[in-house]
Amino acid sequence: MLKLFLWLKNLRKKKIVILSVLAVALACGLLIVVASIFNSFITAVENSAAVVLGDVMIKPPVRFGSYDKLLARLEKLPEVEAATAVLQSNGLIHLGSGNVRAVSVWGIDPAGRNKVTGFKSALVRQKNAPGQPSFKTDSNLPGIFIGVAVLAEPNEVTDEYDFASASKIISNRVVITTGTADVEGQNKLRARTLAFAAADIVFTGVYALDSQFVYVPIDYLGEKLYPGSLASADMIQIKIKKGINHDRAVGVVRAAFDDFAKTVLGWEGYLVWRTEVKTAKEEQKDYIRELRKQMAVLLIIFGAASLGAILLIFCIFYMIVVSKQRDIAVLKSCGASSVSVASTFVSYGISIGLAGSVLGLLFGWYFLLNINAVEQFITRAFGLKIWKSSVYVFSTIPNDLHIPSVIWIMIAAVAASAIGALIPALAAARVRPVKILRYE
Repeated sequence: MLKLFLWLKNLRKKKIVILSVLAVALACGLLIVVASIFNSFITAVENSAAVVLGDVMIKPPVRFGSYDKLLARLEKLPEVEAATAVLQSNGLIHLGSGNVRAVSVWGIDPAGRNKVTGFKSALVRQKNAPGQPSFKTDSNLPGIFIGVAVLAEPNEVTDEYDFASASKIISNRVVITTGTADVEGQNKLRARTLAFAAADIVFTGVYALDSQFVYVPIDYLGEKLYPGSLASADMIQIKIKKGINHDRAVGVVRAAFDDFAKTVLGWEGYLVWRTEVKTAKEEQKDYIRELRKQMAVLLIIFGAASLGAILLIFCIFYMIVVSKQRDIAVLKSCGASSVSVASTFVSYGISIGLAGSVLGLLFGWYFLLNINAVEQFITRAFGLKIWKSSVYVFSTIPNDLHIPSVIWIMIAAVAASAIGALIPALAAARVRPVKILRYE
């Protein structure tokens, strides 16, 4: 009871202790915001890979035919929900006089791709239309989907696209110049100029995708690039059913492809061995590893800067010990042991750490919820765009609260507060009642 009395008395009369709570809250909130934004960014990068590549992908070393037979085999597997094929090429898109850009040309089946990646949600015109997306237009030309950043750059201040202006290209004629290596093996390029009608605009929110990719019918692209080849593709993207472990699914898909390659394609062992079957996350693992290293370095730097909170707690508690030696002596003269007195100050530090970390959590959570609104306010008020999609890949700041990081940061805050109070607690434990009270 005497320990509780001393605890409450110091809290009531030493308002400077509130500074310790605020210091811990500020440090804790800052670390929570940084860790959450970084982890949200990493998660968004991983999810964007799944949007582009599906859950699992098959990447043979060479183009192959009869992909429709492979898709039929894969979709019979109990682990696979859907599969789709991609035929890749590079080229130039001609949007008008003097308006030419380099693009990656992907031949796709829009309905199949939608089943695997939810592609329809990225289409500006067909997003809310019934049924599966398609390349159909009023023109006799085959359709093409064009990334919005291929047509227009985001506004320098608002970072938003002028969709009304970009949509004017719908149904207009678009020319793609692409090509393949000469089949006769003379290290020559065989150019192809293909005309399309713009069927829709693609807006994924990932600048790297929206600024580089156009999508055309896979069968039409295969026919023009590789005449006489049946159902050509160079990548298969697969969606795995919910609840199925992706790593386990990779083994099942690998076995199905190996059998297809040997029995249908007649491939030798080398080509089968060189074929990559991996998850989208595994495809991004090197990039994600570097991002996590950068996050760790940043958290260490901010954590070191937050050591000021420990120093502040140490100074405040040491001042309390110096100014409250009489109260401490009374406690000890009433039978309180040195360990009991020391534990009073350590528990005092822990309570400050708990209060500060909870307050920091509330601050960090509220700031994360409103971080995009704050960024937009700064843009409107000062004309300064902090988060640009062309630099940071995504059009908005990823802001999900990362619970594992929150837990570790709060534990560290409480531990740091206890450490800050430890030396003053030891000083309080060494107070000698006889020396302090002999003139009382």
